[in-house]
Amino acid sequence: MTTAPTNTGSDTTPNPGWTAADSASLYGLDAWGQGFFAAGESGSLVVRPTQTPSLEIDLPEVIKGLTQRGITAPVLLRFTDMVRQRMSMIRSAFDDAIADSEYKNGYCCVYPIKVNQQRQVCEEIHDIASQLGFGLEVGSKPELFAVLGMTAADDERAASLPIICNGFKDDEYIETVVLAAKLGRNIITVVEQPRELRALIRFAEQYGVRPSIGIRVKPTSTGMGRWATSGGNRSKFGLSATGLLEAMNYLEEHKMLDCLNLLHFHIGSQIHEIRQVNTAVTELAHIYCECKRLGAGLTMIDVGGGLGVDYDGSGSPSDGSMNYGIAEYASSVVHRIKSVCDDAEVDHPKILSESGRAIAAFSSVLVVNVLGSTKFDVPARIDDARTLAEESDETPQPIWDLIGAYESLDNEDAGIIEIFHDAEQARNEAMTLFGMGYVTLPQRATAERVFWATGHRVLELAKQQGLDDREELIRLPEQLSDIYYANFSIFQSLPDHWAIDQVFPIVPIHRLNEKPTRLAVLADMTCDSDGEISRFSDPTASGSKPRLELHELLGDRDHHEPYYLGVFLTGAYQEVLGDLHNLFGDTHAVHVSLDDSGRWRIDEVVEGDTVREVLGFVQYDVDRLRRDMRMQIERAVHAGRLDVAEGHSLQRFYESGLEGYTYLE
Repeated sequence: MTTAPTNTGSDTTPNPGWTAADSASLYGLDAWGQGFFAAGESGSLVVRPTQTPSLEIDLPEVIKGLTQRGITAPVLLRFTDMVRQRMSMIRSAFDDAIADSEYKNGYCCVYPIKVNQQRQVCEEIHDIASQLGFGLEVGSKPELFAVLGMTAADDERAASLPIICNGFKDDEYIETVVLAAKLGRNIITVVEQPRELRALIRFAEQYGVRPSIGIRVKPTSTGMGRWATSGGNRSKFGLSATGLLEAMNYLEEHKMLDCLNLLHFHIGSQIHEIRQVNTAVTELAHIYCECKRLGAGLTMIDVGGGLGVDYDGSGSPSDGSMNYGIAEYASSVVHRIKSVCDDAEVDHPKILSESGRAIAAFSSVLVVNVLGSTKFDVPARIDDARTLAEESDETPQPIWDLIGAYESLDNEDAGIIEIFHDAEQARNEAMTLFGMGYVTLPQRATAERVFWATGHRVLELAKQQGLDDREELIRLPEQLSDIYYANFSIFQSLPDHWAIDQVFPIVPIHRLNEKPTRLAVLADMTCDSDGEISRFSDPTASGSKPRLELHELLGDRDHHEPYYLGVFLTGAYQEVLGDLHNLFGDTHAVHVSLDDSGRWRIDEVVEGDTVREVLGFVQYDVDRLRRDMRMQIERAVHAGRLDVAEGHSLQRFYESGLEGYTYLE
């Protein structure tokens, strides 16, 4: 008798006691969601943009509304109110830290637009930043031009907010900054290399400008994990202690040492451990005080980016997490700078940070639809397998061995580990014989089914006997888990998962009041084996797990009911890093906010790339493709391979497809 295995997600026993709260615990919603996401009692995943339970947005309801408007998954949902909330949290944390420490200066956050350069996002953030006294940061010439144009119509107060200019700079970049200062912009050039300083002084003297200058220094302190090389003596950016002194001497020679207003550093995009923050900020504060002692006109200290996001909810110093919160971060930064400055009897500088990831990550949710699944627990039908084996006098021995291994599991004294080893060996021998022509295709299929059933039964018994953590069985759950096929491209929408193995929380957005009975990995729509997700956030373990608990797809294999998954915390970097693997383009992006009555509304719909657009990105002349297709059709009609009506239909399908979504509709 085949017993439904439990350890691989095929426990289909109804569980009427399962609640949405159970799902919230299972997926770690409270841990990584930080009050922005929750499981509603009806089973829907809800978004709380202001962290207020009474003001929530039902995600399935939004998807239904978009579908009625012709906007289908995959779709990226951006929540403007959540950006405002995160920025307000950072503002409040530093204000409180400054008040508690009796710090004698202020704080300003600058948003690095590299985190998400989409125009709609940057305009929304700049509008909020102007209200909070925050600024913007650019890291390249194109970003500088975008910010200068985007902020052109600002009032006098907004124009006074800082624009921090980082990154490598050519003469055009630097000359633009100098001229922008003459517009009245509060624009600060952060020098990364000696050549940049020489060019900056040359243009400043040419145009009669006293520029506001920052210098990025290389701290000996480093981050940890993926971004450790952002700091340290061999970091890509910044000046060493020797280079800093040479720069100050050069400024003094040109009577511009008083223009050195800001000291900057950066030790990583995601700092996991608060001790690294403390060490690096202390070092920077000492450098600041020494520069002040040597006559620099410093008034600002920029601690760079690095305020982390707890992607897996573990609250640990691992790559996907952080062992501190915003309040502790702000308190540490303020306290360290104050202590060093007080000891050196130096006035407290204005503190700046570039906390882009912490601002943007929460605000975007990618919603994808599941197209189908592959399961590896097809019923073994042992009686059928034995009948098939007995029908032939030439049934290979590995088939009999597999059947025997499965049946021997009914023996209470059976050694399940040894039986599994026997089944593995028999399966491998059967596959080898198939490659040599001694096993038929039906026999091979029988071998696969019996092996899968044996594996599932072994896992179930191992769990009952407390043996499921045995090394011999570690990879078995992964081998037997389902594959769910999701309508999106990892390379376009989650490039950090592919490139640096970043874990993002993934949760069904509905049916949360039902117990998920499948365990699966996710495959995307690209023709690439890397287009798979097999690491999922897990706050209860080491930060990740190899399989995700999902629900059984309802309906038949070809026409199942819609099943949607949300990929969370995708607002930082994912949109701007995405590529065109298989020519899958940008997804639809929809801006959602709360109105004055607390109801959700759609503020803007940015339709995803069409086939025509992505072909243009890779230099195809789409009009020529249309003409060439028409001529092919005419030749086929002339040769009698198509009639006129068929040719017309094909041309119409082709032209319609060029204007269609790059994803499956």
